[in-house]
Amino acid sequence: MTKTRVLAGRQVFPVALGCMNLSHAYGRAYGEAASIQFLNDALDAGIDCLDTAAIYGDGENERLLGKAVMSRRDEFFLCSKCVLSIVDGKRGLNGRPEVITATLDGALQRLGTEHIDLYYMHRLDPTVPVEESVGALADAKAAGKIGAIGLSEMSADTLRRAHTEHPIAAMQSEYSPMVRNPEIAVLEACKELDVAFVAFSPVSRGLLSEAVTEEAYGEGDIRAKMPRFREPQLSHNLKTITLFNALARDNGYTPAQLAIAWVLAEDEHVIALPGTRSLEHLKEDMSGAAVTLDPDLRAEASALFEGDAIRGARYAKWMQDMVTTELFEGEELA
Repeated sequence: MTKTRVLAGRQVFPVALGCMNLSHAYGRAYGEAASIQFLNDALDAGIDCLDTAAIYGDGENERLLGKAVMSRRDEFFLCSKCVLSIVDGKRGLNGRPEVITATLDGALQRLGTEHIDLYYMHRLDPTVPVEESVGALADAKAAGKIGAIGLSEMSADTLRRAHTEHPIAAMQSEYSPMVRNPEIAVLEACKELDVAFVAFSPVSRGLLSEAVTEEAYGEGDIRAKMPRFREPQLSHNLKTITLFNALARDNGYTPAQLAIAWVLAEDEHVIALPGTRSLEHLKEDMSGAAVTLDPDLRAEASALFEGDAIRGARYAKWMQDMVTTELFEGEELA
């Protein structure tokens, strides 16, 4: 039986489910009926942590969860996020306490619940001290609206400042064999402060699960705007991905299993957060939690992505401008 890990004081399966792509970001929305069936199938398969946000579908993702699974509320740990939202038709940041409070109240209504177990600041609003934003969330916790406070895509320094204002339960950032920025400082800070680290996109938005083999994205797919998923960078990057896929197969794993196992092998305070619309793929991701990864194999996988193995920035510039996660020296930003 796969050992659970601690998230905000609760034991959860080491692989959670990110629900974003049911509503947006990877092409058109999945469809309500199919999404409701998938979410219930995910719970039946053993998923016990669901992750959403106000920005996902401009609230539609939260509404979807409310309709789909809130009748099974006692079966899962619920996470959502604030600060990043749609402002005048565009993505924007607003970390003012009164806006956080209003966003949370709206989320509770959309979700059809009185309590969110873990509520993240999705990004840092540079115009508002993090202490003020966290203070609003501390008030929400005291009022019983949320159970714990999290941060997403922020630096170790910001985590320490926020943690001084009120204990932070989790930091969520992208982490995979291909994306290693949290290794600069955030992973260590989380370990030091006893903060869970939630690794989103552990299969690198499909690159490490054989879902991306060419530049052929549907309408509304955010990868079409991400430099490393565009040509000519993509063809270069797929050479390394081919080596990773072969390494996985040679050792008896699928690439997704190896990627998930690689992330979880970092430390016991790490939880993997993939997103998918496929129950088959979800079960494959979950099976990665049962892998006891040989340290030499993990090191070999890591070495594949060193140096010039991956070209192109992680985000488009307008997306990167909303992120304060540490950067490697010379890292491409466009």
